[in-house]
Amino acid sequence: MRARVEGEKRQRLDAGWTFVIDEAGEWTQPSDIPAAARWRAARVPGTLAQALIAEGASFDDLPPLDSIDVWYKTAFVNSARAELQLHGLATLADVYLDGQLALRSDNMFHAHRIEIETPGAHDLHIRFRSVEREIATKSGRARWRPRMIAPAGLRHIRTTALGRLPGFAPPTPPLGPWREVELIEHGALRLRAIDMRPLVHEGRASLHVALEISGAADAPARLFCGEAETRFERVADNRIEATLALPDAQLWTPHTHGEPHLYAVAATIGDLSVDLGRTGFRDIDVDRGADGAGFALRVNGIALFCRGACWTTADAVSLAGEREDCAPLLRAMRDAGMNMVRIPGVTLYESDDFYALCDELGILVWQDFAFANFDYPFQDAAFRASVEREATEFLARTRSSPSLAVLCGGSEVYQQASMLGLAEAKWRSPLFDETLPRLVHAQRPDAIYVENSPSGGPLPFHSDTSVSHYYGVGAYRRGLEDARRANVRFASECLGFANIADDAALRRDFGDAPLASPLFAGRIARDMGATQTFGDVTEHYMRLLYGCDPATLRESDPQLYLDIARAAVAETMEATIGEWRRGGSTTHGAIVWFLEDMWPGAGWGVLDARGEPKSAYHALARAFRPLSLMLTDEGVNGLFAHLRNDGPQRIEGEISLACYRDGHVPVMKASRRVAVEPHGVTTLRDAEFWGGFFDTALAYNFGPPSHDLTVARFTVAQSGAEIDAFHFPLGRNAIKSQLGLRAEIAEDGDGFVLALSTNLAAQSVAIDDEFFLPRDNWLHLAPGATKCIRLVARSADAKRPKGMARALNGEAVRYG
Repeated sequence: MRARVEGEKRQRLDAGWTFVIDEAGEWTQPSDIPAAARWRAARVPGTLAQALIAEGASFDDLPPLDSIDVWYKTAFVNSARAELQLHGLATLADVYLDGQLALRSDNMFHAHRIEIETPGAHDLHIRFRSVEREIATKSGRARWRPRMIAPAGLRHIRTTALGRLPGFAPPTPPLGPWREVELIEHGALRLRAIDMRPLVHEGRASLHVALEISGAADAPARLFCGEAETRFERVADNRIEATLALPDAQLWTPHTHGEPHLYAVAATIGDLSVDLGRTGFRDIDVDRGADGAGFALRVNGIALFCRGACWTTADAVSLAGEREDCAPLLRAMRDAGMNMVRIPGVTLYESDDFYALCDELGILVWQDFAFANFDYPFQDAAFRASVEREATEFLARTRSSPSLAVLCGGSEVYQQASMLGLAEAKWRSPLFDETLPRLVHAQRPDAIYVENSPSGGPLPFHSDTSVSHYYGVGAYRRGLEDARRANVRFASECLGFANIADDAALRRDFGDAPLASPLFAGRIARDMGATQTFGDVTEHYMRLLYGCDPATLRESDPQLYLDIARAAVAETMEATIGEWRRGGSTTHGAIVWFLEDMWPGAGWGVLDARGEPKSAYHALARAFRPLSLMLTDEGVNGLFAHLRNDGPQRIEGEISLACYRDGHVPVMKASRRVAVEPHGVTTLRDAEFWGGFFDTALAYNFGPPSHDLTVARFTVAQSGAEIDAFHFPLGRNAIKSQLGLRAEIAEDGDGFVLALSTNLAAQSVAIDDEFFLPRDNWLHLAPGATKCIRLVARSADAKRPKGMARALNGEAVRYG
C-alpha cells in the first residue's frame, strides 16, 4: 500500500530509458560500456523481452535471455533532497547513481530505496546480470529435480518461473525494471512506514493504524475512517498509533454472497493530510468438517463455495500489473461468477493495483508465496534472509487488503518430492512449516495459512483431504463420475485441458487452416517431459462424450473437430462443477488451471491470450452463477435437481422438469413452486415432480428408452429471469439434423442482442462473429426455446454484428 502525503512530490521515471545488451557480461560498471555501444529505446516498467518484441522480434528471434547481461539507463533531475524507489528489478541487478554503485539486488521481489542527498541532474544505470552465469557459481545437491521448470539451478535464484516453463509459456524470462521506478521529494512530513490492520471481533469492526513519521514531531494527529475519527497517540519519537471502533461498518463480503464494502482511510498530522487508501473489514476461518479432513472457507460466518481460476499475469512478456492491465481480466472473472483468484507459486506477487481491484470487485485472493517445485536451499543463511525480507515486504504492502484470504507456502513443492517417492522427512522444509507461517501469523493473522498447494493428506496430492490439485477429470483422463468418487474437498487447482480459442481468434493467429499450422501444434499445452499433450486429454473427452474419432475428424472435417473439442471441454467442466456444487457435496472450492493463456495457442486458459472467452469460460460462467440449477444422475435413485442460492436474499419461483423424445416430442412435464434460502441449496428428486415412478435417468432399462433429453428450468418469481439445466440420458449428440435454428439481430439502448431460437433441441450452439463477442456461448437450447444473447464489440471501430450461429447437432445460420 502506497500512501500519499500532502506536500510531497512524486515523479514516475518512466520516460527516456534506453538499453544495451552485453552478451559476454564483460562490462562491470558504466565506464566499461564502449562509447560506440548501441543504446535502444526501452519501456519502464517493463522487460527486455518486451523491448525486443516492440522492435519487431518474434518469440523465435529472442536471444537466450537468462544467458546475457543488459544495461538500462536514464537521467533525472531533482530540485530538493529526494528518495529513489525501485519497486522491482528482475533479477540480479547492480544500480549505479552518477557512476557509483548504490545497491545490489539478488531478489526480483525486493523493493529498494536510495537516498539522493544532492539536488541537480543525475545519471542512473542498472546492470541486469545473467542468471545462468550466477547459477554456475552455486553449489549443493538438490534432493530432487523438478521437470516443469528449467533450468534446475533456478532453485538458488529468487525470481519467477514465468518464461522458464517450456510447454505452455513463451520463452521470455524477465530481465529489467519490471516494476515502476519513482522519485519522491518529501515535504515537511515524511511517512516512513504504515501498519494498518482492519479487525473484526464478534461481528464488529475496528481499525488499528501505526505510522512511523519524520517531521511534524509534536503536531496533533487524527485518524479518519468512514464517518468516524479518533486521535493518534505518540508511542515513540517517530511513531504514532490509533485504534478506531467502527460499530456501524458493514463487512466486506465476496460479490457472490454479498457486497464488498470498502472504507476510505485518512489521517491529518498537524496541517497536513495523508491519504491511506481504502480497506474493508471481514472475518475468515476454515471449517475442517466432522472428520477434520475438509477445507471450507467461511467469510463473516457464511460458508463459501470458492470458485475461480489461477492467475498467470496480465501480460507474460512485460509482466504489466497496473490497473488498466488487470481490470479487464478481473472483471471477466467477476462477470463469470468467480469469487476467488489464485496466484500460483510459479508466478509472482502482483501489483498494489491488482489487490485493490480484487478488494473493489469482491474477489478473494489465494496467494502462493513465489515458490514452486524446487528443493530450495533454505539452509543457506543469505538465501533465508532474502526470503524473509521478500515475504515481509509483500505482507506489509498488502496488510490492509480484505480480499487477501489465503496465504500459501508455495506450489507443488511437497507434491513434486512425494511423487518422486521421497519419504515425508525428505520433502518437508522449515521454510513452509516454520518461517512463512510465523511471518504470516505476525503480519496477517486474519488470513488462512496453507503450507503448500496441494497438501494435507497422507500424501500431499490425495484429493479427499484438505487442499488438492485435482486432475482425475482432466489430465488423468478418468470418467466424469470420478469427480464424485475422488471425494474432493477443495481443488486449489483443477480441470486442465487444451482449450481452443474461437474461430475468429484462430484465424488471426494461425490462418484459415489452424490445425495445419505447425505453430498451433507446437503451442498445445503440455507438461515438460510428459508423453502426452493436453490436446490428447481434450481428445479423450471428445471420444468419451461424443463417440468420435478425433484423428479422422482432423482430416475429414476440421471445423467439426474444433467444435467437438470446444464442446467436450465445456460440457466436462460444467458437469464437474455442477457435481461439486450440488446439495450434499463435500467439495468447497474449485480453482481452474488457469485464467488466461500466456501466448496464442490451445493453452490451459479459459480466456485466450487477448483476454477473450473460450468455450470453457462460458461453461464455467453458467456453472459458477450465484443462482445455479444443476441436474445430477443418481442412477436408480433418479434424477436430482439442485437449486443453489449464494446470495443474501431468499429466492422464490417455479421449477419445471420436462422430458423429450427425438429432441422435441414431449413425454413428461411437471412443475412446482420452490424457495431457496440465502446461502442455501434446495434439492428435489424427479419423483417429487411426477408424483409416481418414471425412469427419468433411464437407469432401469424397462423397454426401449422413453426419451433422450430432460430439461429443468427455474423461473424467478421476483424478476421472471430463467435458468436452465440439461440432462442427456443417452449421451450427447454431434450428429447433424435439421433443427429449425434461427438467429436474428435486434438493437436496443444498450447495443445489440442476438435472439437464438430452435424447433428441436440444439446442443452446444456456437456464435462466431468477427467483430462482436457474445456474453454467452456454447449453450444448449431447449425445444421451442428462444434465448437472447448480448453482443459486445471486440473493438471501438466495430459497426454491426455479422456472423454465424451453429449447433453441434444441427445446421449453421448466418445473421447480420
